Amino acid sequence: MNQKHNTDQTIAVNRKAHHEYHIEERFEAGIALQGWEVKSLRAGRTQLDQGYVILKNNEVWLIGASITPLQTASTHINPDPQRTRKLLLHQREIAKLIGNVERKGYTLIPLSLYWKGKNVKLQIGLAKGKKAHDKRASEKDRDWEREKQRLMKAR
Repeated sequence: MNQKHNTDQTIAVNRKAHHEYHIEERFEAGIALQGWEVKSLRAGRTQLDQGYVILKNNEVWLIGASITPLQTASTHINPDPQRTRKLLLHQREIAKLIGNVERKGYTLIPLSLYWKGKNVKLQIGLAKGKKAHDKRASEKDRDWEREKQRLMKAR
């Protein structure tokens, strides 16, 4: 049985992340999933917008991200779309995250979920929250870039 797998294909993106936070550094983490969750991800039934990442007992956990179960995939189990999922990182990466979160006041947020070969990976960002004036400045810059593109096309 020779199956083709999606390679490096994005499943979901947290669109609010860049609006709400300054992303300082990015990490790629594996994610521990159940079979029904993988099937739902293949169907693209997931949302990261409400998700966040916490550190507990030297482990990293994804909380609040929603993977909607397929009707056909879950007949004998009772799936929980919001369940807490363990993230898989190297011990030195976890130590670095713990240092930044506990001492420097950073936040961990999920940025995107994607296929890497046949595995599902989650990109998490080490981030600081933006203030209201930072958000307005970002919007102003984005609007100006859009206006510049329009003016260039008009020529």
